[in-house]
Amino acid sequence: MSVDVSALLGSVPDGLLIGGEWQPGSGGKPVEVRDPATGTLVKTVAGASVADGLAALAAADTAFPAWAATPARARAELLRRTFDLLRERAEEFALLITTEMGKPLAEARAEVAYGAEFLRWFSESAAHLQGRYGPSPEGTGRVIVTQHPVGPCYLVTPWNFPLAMATRKIAPALAAGCTVVIKPAALTPLTTSLFVTLLEDAGMPAGVVNVVNTADPGPMSEALIGDPRLRKLSFTGSTPVGKLLLARAAQGVLRTSMELGGNAPFLVFEDADLDRAVDGAMVAKFRNIGQACTAANRFLVHTSVADEFTRRLTERARGLRMGNGTEPGVAIGPLIDQRAVAKTHALVRDALDRGATLHTGGTAPDGPGTFYPATVLGDVPAGAALLREEIFGPVVAITPFSDEDEAVALANDTEYGLVSYVFTESLARGQRMVERLHTGMTGLNVGAVSNAAAPFGGWKQSGLGREGGDEGIHEYLQTKYTLTPSPFV
Repeated sequence: MSVDVSALLGSVPDGLLIGGEWQPGSGGKPVEVRDPATGTLVKTVAGASVADGLAALAAADTAFPAWAATPARARAELLRRTFDLLRERAEEFALLITTEMGKPLAEARAEVAYGAEFLRWFSESAAHLQGRYGPSPEGTGRVIVTQHPVGPCYLVTPWNFPLAMATRKIAPALAAGCTVVIKPAALTPLTTSLFVTLLEDAGMPAGVVNVVNTADPGPMSEALIGDPRLRKLSFTGSTPVGKLLLARAAQGVLRTSMELGGNAPFLVFEDADLDRAVDGAMVAKFRNIGQACTAANRFLVHTSVADEFTRRLTERARGLRMGNGTEPGVAIGPLIDQRAVAKTHALVRDALDRGATLHTGGTAPDGPGTFYPATVLGDVPAGAALLREEIFGPVVAITPFSDEDEAVALANDTEYGLVSYVFTESLARGQRMVERLHTGMTGLNVGAVSNAAAPFGGWKQSGLGREGGDEGIHEYLQTKYTLTPSPFV
C-alpha cells in the first residue's frame, strides 16, 4: 500500500496531550525531528515545560480513580480495538518509524507487528487477573489477597523502537487500571503521538494517557518523579541514566521497572550448526542496525570453528546493502545521529589499534546521513572497549575460546546481564548454559528472543522488573491482604 508521507506527517499531532486535549504547551523548547538518512527536518513538535509535565501528571491523577474502577473487560476491549486499528494502519506506522528513526522499512513493519502484539496480549490479560481466598493455617480466619493498580505512572521510552517500547509500557499499565504520562525520546516522538491518537479513536477517556515531548528531559523527570502523586516509573534506556532515575525514585519509594543496557555474549561452540549460527548472528547483530539492547556485542567462538564462522559471517555482512531505509533491499539504514557514528567508529579504531583484524567495513562513508557499514572484526583482544561498552552499531567483535569454562567466564565478565545467545547441538550443554550464564534471557540456537508473551528483562546492571508476559502486568499492580474472621469460629 502506498502512503503519502506529507499527509502522514500532517496526521501526527504537533502538540502535547494533557487531560484529553492536544495543546501547544507553555513555553518548552520545540522539538525538531530529523530524518537520520538525510539530515533533513521532518517535523517540529511542541516541547513541554516542567509545568506542562506536572499538568499532565495532575490529569493522570484525576483520571485514575475512574479508570481503575472501569471493568477489566472494558479496558481489555479498548486495547483490542486499538490493536485492530494499528493493524489497519500498519503501513503508515512503518513508514513513520523509518522516517524518524532510520531502520529499513521491512524491519519497521516487523516492529509494528511486534508492538501490536503487546496490545493483544495485555487485552487478554486484563480480564484474567485473580487474587486468592482461603483459610489461615490456624483456622481462625480467612485470608483474602487482591490486586490493585499502583496509580499514575511515568513512562520513559527510547528512540530505537519508538512504537514497540510505547506499547510494551502503555498496554500493561492500562490493562492493570493505571493512568500514564509518557515521555517519548526527543529524537523519535512522532510515532508515539500518532499511536496515542489510535487510543483516542478506540475510546480512551480523557487524562488516561498523556504525552509530553521534551528535548530537556532532566528537569521534567526530576519534577515528576519527585511528585507524590506519581506511583510508578518505567524507564528504558542507558544504565547510567537509569541509576540516576532510580536514586531519585527511591526518595518517594516508587515502584520501578528499569530496562537498561546490555552487553550480550553470542557463544558458538564446536558442535554448533554453523549455518544456523550465522543466520542467528545476522539477526542478533544487524537487526535495527545493531541499535538494540538485545544486540549481540561479543561473539565468543570456539577456536576450531572460529575461522569458518568468521568467513561465513563476513561474506554475509558484505552483502548487506546500506542506504535510506525506504529504498528497496536496504538492510543497513543510518545510525540515529552523528554522535552514534563517532562512538561506533571510535570503538572500532580502539580494537584495531589493540591488534584486532578487520574483515569488512570499518569506515564511515562520505556524504549526507549518519551511516556506518556492517563491520566484522576478528581476534578482538581482552582490553578492547568493544568488549566492555554497549556498541549500539553494526559491528561484530569476534573472540575465540578454547573450552566451555573459558566461554562462560568470558560471557559473564561484564556488569550487564540482559540476554545471551548460545549455539550448540548438545542438549546437555544448552541446559548447562541456561544455568551458568548470568543473563535474564537466553536464546538457545535462535538470534532473537523478544516476544510479547515472554518476560523481557535483565540481571545485574541491565535492570529491574519485567515487561511482557504474565509478569508484565504485575509490574503495574500492588497486592493487598485482608484477614476476616472465620465464619465457623
